Amino acid sequence: MQKIVRVLNLGRLEYNKSLKLQQTLVRQKLNGEKKDYLILVEHDPVYTIGLRKQNYPDEYLENLKNSGAQVVKTDRGGLITFHGPGQLVAYPILDLKNYQPSLKWYVSRLEETVIDLCRVNFDLKAYRMCQTGYTGVWCQDAKIAAIGIYAKKYVTYHGISINCNVDLKWFDQIVPCGITDKTVSTLSKLKNEVNLGPKEIQPMYLDSFKRVFNCDLEIVNEEEVNNLIKL
Repeated sequence: MQKIVRVLNLGRLEYNKSLKLQQTLVRQKLNGEKKDYLILVEHDPVYTIGLRKQNYPDEYLENLKNSGAQVVKTDRGGLITFHGPGQLVAYPILDLKNYQPSLKWYVSRLEETVIDLCRVNFDLKAYRMCQTGYTGVWCQDAKIAAIGIYAKKYVTYHGISINCNVDLKWFDQIVPCGITDKTVSTLSKLKNEVNLGPKEIQPMYLDSFKRVFNCDLEIVNEEEVNNLIKL
């Protein structure tokens, strides 16, 4: 039977509220809920810090806050990255035992969703950098998508962020994901199209997700989405 993933479009939402929703859905799945979800969201400006050991001085973190963004320590993998307006963030809540119980496979599939999106819609050759050990997706030697995940008993949360038309100035104060020798770009910049924002990219991403994960998608109505956010 074809797998069904329910799509929750949160619109613009602060990071902590979307994290709370992810944690709620993960708990439900660990308690026997069968439904898989794909959360799509555009965040207010936030720097998130992952679990990889890296000491960030208090003064440095305070400077990030003074830039107008939140700073949040999370339980995802990786180092520091930015999420904000102009970025489409996807948080799949999947039970990998129903797909393939391998986090390496899962990361590869997340990367493939963006590679597929770029190829099918923009004729852009996006790629992984497996030989370096870095996760994410690059195009023309610049990173366009970042990955940070976590899983409990093969139930996934956190996910992948895609730079649509995000203001790249937010990345000036950090070394995204600890990668010092690569730049960051956006789909809008690569295609020289100002209006390639999350709203425009979202339907393309859903098509790619459906192909890569070999699933059907069910769009959840706004009322149910709002009720889930309130849980």
